[in-house]
Amino acid sequence: MTLVLCVLLFGLVFEYINGFHDTANSIATVVSTRVLSPRQAVLMAAVCNLLGAFWGTAVAETIGNGLVESHAVTLHTLFSAVLAAICWNLLTWWFGLPSSSSHALIGGLCGATVASAQGDLSVVRWCVTGADGPEGLWPKVVLPMIASPVVGLLIGYLVMGLLLAILRNWRPYRVNMLFGKMQLASAALMGLSHGTNDAQKTMGILTLALWTGTQNGIFQDLPRWLTLFDTPHFAVHGWVKVVCSLTMAAGTAAGGWRIIRTMGHRMVRLQPVHGFAAETSAATVIQLASHWGIPLSTTQVISASILGVGATRRLNAVKWRIVGRMVGAWVLTLPATAILSYLLERLLRFL
Repeated sequence: MTLVLCVLLFGLVFEYINGFHDTANSIATVVSTRVLSPRQAVLMAAVCNLLGAFWGTAVAETIGNGLVESHAVTLHTLFSAVLAAICWNLLTWWFGLPSSSSHALIGGLCGATVASAQGDLSVVRWCVTGADGPEGLWPKVVLPMIASPVVGLLIGYLVMGLLLAILRNWRPYRVNMLFGKMQLASAALMGLSHGTNDAQKTMGILTLALWTGTQNGIFQDLPRWLTLFDTPHFAVHGWVKVVCSLTMAAGTAAGGWRIIRTMGHRMVRLQPVHGFAAETSAATVIQLASHWGIPLSTTQVISASILGVGATRRLNAVKWRIVGRMVGAWVLTLPATAILSYLLERLLRFL
């Protein structure tokens, strides 16, 4: 029972860190364009993340039941996976790199599961055919990891290009005034989308921990009031949704100013119309992914959308050296957290 509580606790710690680590995803542009102050933007993002977390469970089911073989997962596996993801998130936050919390958690889960299976790579579902189509690491994680930044960049470029064509005869003052207001809506939509996709990932891990504990008979002798832990089938409890959404909102309220500076100021200079285009493009991609149960990297999508929008001005408007550092962090996240969680699981077993 102690290990179950540790997994739940550290899962919520990850959710909190995810909140302040990824706050920049939904508010960096609205802060850099000076439409909202940092305090106002953080408050709006926290509320929108809270509301978005209650929409659907498709992503949670993918995380908890679609990437690794459930029979190979133990509580040691889940504890190692979450701990590895926390360490990676804190490391990239310290250096101000907007890496993916999603891929950190997924890499941690896969690496720790392989360790629990004594190095058997077959416990990772690379690509299987499910009732709703292809499932597994390749179609749900790796392919979207490659495709989503490209899609986000292209949509951002096209949306911004269309807006430039429509507004070419407008005065800059009128454009800034109009899109300063419209960016409030686009930033709120981005916050909702972030909550919908990212909060569900921890829901999936917590539900998998509860299901594993139930299968091992850990909850059999608990008092009746603790039967809320009992999870005979993989289904996200209502209380898990509430706790995860409140935790992410609290983390979001704490802010993530290092990453906000990277995304909102250092990559490319933005005006309200650019912020509106980037946020609308990214939110559209994330909402579609959430509907299909794809645990997308919201960081990658909004970053790519900002790049696409910035490229409409001129290619050298984008500070490619900063982009290179971000891409490096993205590429490293899955293998780094997989290796780290593998080593942590082996260490726990040894101890």
